[in-house]
Amino acid sequence: MLTIEEILYALILLSWVNIVVLYITKKLYIFMRNKGYNHHVAVYFNRKIIHVLAGGLVAVLVPFLFKSFILPLSLGILFAVVTYIPHKTGKLMYWFQDPENYYEVNFCIVWALIITLGWIIFGRPEIAIIPVLFMAFGDAATGFVRNLMFKRRTKSWWGNLAMAAVSIPIGSLIGIAGIVAAIFASFIEHYEFKYIDDNITVPLVSFIIIYVFMHIRLL
Repeated sequence: MLTIEEILYALILLSWVNIVVLYITKKLYIFMRNKGYNHHVAVYFNRKIIHVLAGGLVAVLVPFLFKSFILPLSLGILFAVVTYIPHKTGKLMYWFQDPENYYEVNFCIVWALIITLGWIIFGRPEIAIIPVLFMAFGDAATGFVRNLMFKRRTKSWWGNLAMAAVSIPIGSLIGIAGIVAAIFASFIEHYEFKYIDDNITVPLVSFIIIYVFMHIRLL
């Protein structure tokens, strides 16, 4: 059963994500445009900022604030719906949404599902969040590096090295399983497939590796 405290925490986190998405990144978009950054660069920076301040920070807090996966799952699905609707209505939140893809929707769905499945299968929310942190913090590092180097959304091994530098210490918190998962996640991020972007492949591959290690009793 949900507690009053959990519901309060969920409402606080909901408010925080709204502040990040609707205020902070919108102001940053205006700032970057005034500094001469083109639209696509500003949008890409903002997407990675949302990765960190919304997806990553909230995920870190999940094991400390919630006793079950119910509210994290609900929050993730809620934000998936909220980010999907502008694509269908044509009223995009232009400061971070791209009309050519639904990657931020994928992020929300995978965030919710990986934490939920990890919580159920591993029984430990602090492990369940690790694949999500690779997606939130590690992938953000790739984006910041690539955007600074190339001023556009592209793939570069320099970005993957940056992701590894961020992800491996995170993975080390759960031992060798997390380190191996971080390395594979940093590698797989370099590749995208027709309908599957790195917001899906990174946490999914990480989750599978951690699951395998658990079953061979190395976690």
